[in-house]
Amino acid sequence: MERRPLGETGEELSIIGFGGIVVMNVEPPDASRLVAEAVDRGVNYFDVAPSYGNAEERLGPALEPYRDRVFLACKTQKRTKEEAAAELRESLTRMRTDHFDLYQLHAMTTNEDLETATGPGGALEALVAARDAGLIRHIGFSAHSVEVALELMERFSFASVLFPLNWMEYVNAGFGPQVVEAAARKGVGRLALKAMARQKWPEGAERQAWPKCWYEPVTDPAEAALAVRFTLSQPITAAIPPGEERLFRMALDIAESFQPITDAEREELRRRAQGLEPFFQIAA
Repeated sequence: MERRPLGETGEELSIIGFGGIVVMNVEPPDASRLVAEAVDRGVNYFDVAPSYGNAEERLGPALEPYRDRVFLACKTQKRTKEEAAAELRESLTRMRTDHFDLYQLHAMTTNEDLETATGPGGALEALVAARDAGLIRHIGFSAHSVEVALELMERFSFASVLFPLNWMEYVNAGFGPQVVEAAARKGVGRLALKAMARQKWPEGAERQAWPKCWYEPVTDPAEAALAVRFTLSQPITAAIPPGEERLFRMALDIAESFQPITDAEREELRRRAQGLEPFFQIAA
């Protein structure tokens, strides 16, 4: 699988990452099988968070045999220094590792998240201290707000940003390109979420087939190929597919034969986006 540089870190990551939700609520032997398959297919970027149910408990043992061959990212949704430091230590224990390659402020969405995490006694102070102590190598963040993401990059030299970069959001909400462009100017690595999201779940939609998706995923193979290729055709490093095993495998298949999206295919996505409801918006 193709690998790309992550910003100015000197790291090269597989263009598809393994999201820890893939192994959430699966039996340990199945978690080991899924991780081994991903590594065999060229995936070297793994991402997890304490908020993903029991994903850390499942991923840690499954990933342990490959730990020195992969780039391991984790996150904290805590906003104060003390809480973030404690959660980092707990995640290291559950993941059976002595360090994370990337540790991220997670789900930075509101102004309160921004001010608390980056202010005095905030979580960012814990991440800097952990980096100084060798517990983490790089500091990043994930966000679901264009405005918060742009402001975070003004306040601190983050190594990476993990952000929803999705075909329908680009077309129907103009949501995402601002963050990619700002991060590229600053040398911040760009990592993508939601490449295979289609829209908000319609009212009364049947969700049982995709219990790990809080949005309606793209499941049609042709549309999925367009969606993943659209995201990977942006100036980014990698995309993390949905946490459903079938959709993760579909993304691997697409990425293994990746070709940049064409102008005609962009127009096809624009047509397919008509009538779909965005799940993120730029603040008015």
